[in-house]
Amino acid sequence: MNAFDEKRVITYGTFDQFHSGHVALLRRLAAMGDKLIVGLSTDAFCREKGTSPQVPFEERRDMLEACRYVDRVIPEHDVHQKHTDIVNYNVALFAMEDHWAGAFDDLSNVTQVLYIPNTPRASLGIEDQDLTLAQSFTAA
Repeated sequence: MNAFDEKRVITYGTFDQFHSGHVALLRRLAAMGDKLIVGLSTDAFCREKGTSPQVPFEERRDMLEACRYVDRVIPEHDVHQKHTDIVNYNVALFAMEDHWAGAFDDLSNVTQVLYIPNTPRASLGIEDQDLTLAQSFTAA
């Protein structure tokens, strides 16, 4: 499989104080494609957004790179780079948790945009839902 045949998924976040909820999200996203790219908010960008991560960017990046579901971590410097990242990395799916619903619909002119439920995996029903989302994406 060459790079153009891969279905690449991209998501963005701060991933401060990396925890099992982050792992569950990344697992779900990785199942929706062949490669998962994570845009990680830099410390400077976090400050621009009015937040201050407790864990420095370099450590957050190291944790994400160590996660087996993540294939690549790129720094997110500002909100406007998403479009360029999608084009440059040949991304087939842009996915965010559903509390961002509607915020990135403008990206649908360059890739599929999906807002996934931010629901704890309390039962197999959630995994079944993830499988259905992944199957509908991979069928496209």
